Amino acid sequence: MLLIGLTGGIGSGKSTVSEALARRGAVVIDADRITRELQEPGQPVLAAMVERFGPGIVQPDGTLDRQAVADIVFHDANALADLNAIVHPAVGTEIAQRLAAQVDTDHVVILDVPLLVESGRDDMAALIVVDTDPEVAVDRLVRFRGLGEADARARIARQASREERLARADLVIGNDGDRDALAAEIDRAWAWIEQRRAEG
Repeated sequence: MLLIGLTGGIGSGKSTVSEALARRGAVVIDADRITRELQEPGQPVLAAMVERFGPGIVQPDGTLDRQAVADIVFHDANALADLNAIVHPAVGTEIAQRLAAQVDTDHVVILDVPLLVESGRDDMAALIVVDTDPEVAVDRLVRFRGLGEADARARIARQASREERLARADLVIGNDGDRDALAAEIDRAWAWIEQRRAEG
């Protein structure tokens, strides 16, 4: 297994890069996707969240109302700490199990984690950072995700800075341009990954 970390700030296009690497044959372990799976109806994580934050975070169909949770925790540090204490250990356990299943393979495994730099994790062969200008990220969050500008800027401010991520990067994928420019960056990154795998 060649374990490569993938991270980037909100609005950077990290998910697009992750999906493209999966199409090239990488096994992607996506922390956000795992989080969503663990928060589905009937899962212990969702039950613990409802116990802590109340039934108002559940929609009529039984699924999690993510905006309701965001409205609670983004303005209350204690609530955010409680949420993280419920979610992060469960996600960490699931990631560890999925990594263990890949250890004896020759797969390229992409560990896709938004807060990878913040976590201090250092067991990866390399770290790829998807980088974008913060103003471009704000514009994307407002236009494509429907966030208010103040909300977008607040979310960016809560993550590691652009400089902190770049300082940790072994490879940077620039994503300030259009889709064709990003595709070329992804091609370059995959060639780099393949070279790392060949070198063992």
